[in-house]
Amino acid sequence: MNLSNKAILVLEDGRTFNGASFGAEGETFGEIVFNTSMSGYQEILTDPSYAGQIVCMTYPLIGNYGVNTEDVESRRPWVEGFVVREASRIASNWRSTETLDSYLKRNNIVGIEHIDTRALVRHIRDKGAMRSAISTIELDAESLLQKVLASPSMENRELASAVTVADEFEYPSAQTAKYHIVAYDFGVKTNSLREFSRFGCKITVVPAHTSANDVLALKPDGIFLSNGPGDPASMTAVVSEIKKLTESSVPMFGICLGHQILGQVFGGETYKLKFGHRGGNQPIKNLETGKIEIASHNHGFAVSRESLPADVEVTHVNLNDDTVAGLRHKKLPIFSVQYHPESAPGPHDSEYLFEQFVEMLGS
Repeated sequence: MNLSNKAILVLEDGRTFNGASFGAEGETFGEIVFNTSMSGYQEILTDPSYAGQIVCMTYPLIGNYGVNTEDVESRRPWVEGFVVREASRIASNWRSTETLDSYLKRNNIVGIEHIDTRALVRHIRDKGAMRSAISTIELDAESLLQKVLASPSMENRELASAVTVADEFEYPSAQTAKYHIVAYDFGVKTNSLREFSRFGCKITVVPAHTSANDVLALKPDGIFLSNGPGDPASMTAVVSEIKKLTESSVPMFGICLGHQILGQVFGGETYKLKFGHRGGNQPIKNLETGKIEIASHNHGFAVSRESLPADVEVTHVNLNDDTVAGLRHKKLPIFSVQYHPESAPGPHDSEYLFEQFVEMLGS
């Protein structure tokens, strides 16, 4: 990383940060968001839910343990750009296979370092997530701002089709398979599949646009709706197909975007949060048990509690802002959570949800 390589970050309200380039050189656009995790940057980079977004890490030193071939959550990084206070020049870990800088270069991800990430995060919290750009090519802030203003916003943007697999594939059970789950890939993370696998499930992963009839033809014991990027309100065709599946009596479990889709299936509405929830330290209250879970989050939209019908109950809430963090249908074998129980990166408090779903398959 050469400190003489200049880079600039421009937000759509004109706020500008000058820094140094790391990773790939070039110009990239996306919604600027921040993640409060202290580690797990490789899992964050490869989480498809970050498609369309430039991610700022609040922890000041990123890259110190390098990158390896095992901790990826999907087939490639999906972030549009990466913002850090300091990118470590040393990668020290026995599992490391390359540096973060090399990894970003190889995957053509533009990064910027040596900016005041505290000031940036405070600005996002005050003004909200917004369109932005990182450039090592166009260093004139006003010229880059005009490009930012011409770039797409996250509202009404459908991105699941950009990250989903082209063809269905099977993920094997880690033991003798007891159940068969069909997982909709709206941006599924590998650790979700690992969790189901270790509980004795084989998983058929299908593209986001798969019809209800095609899913039922696979004869699933359960259906999983994965996380993913974009505005859930743009997923009208998918919502229509999932609504058909709710009439099949097959148990369903949704997380993140899958949770938001189920909220709409039941007649609820979604809305955009000011700056979203992203990090491994979000406090969630389980209203059924009274227990507090520390959970991993990555979402910019939420389900409106007031819009939900009487036959859907809220099971979890986010204690930071009282937003809906979990739902359950009172009559159908369907539940969902807004956060990431697969815990990659993050705590393991919520892994019980996978076991809870698998228990439903045998009832």
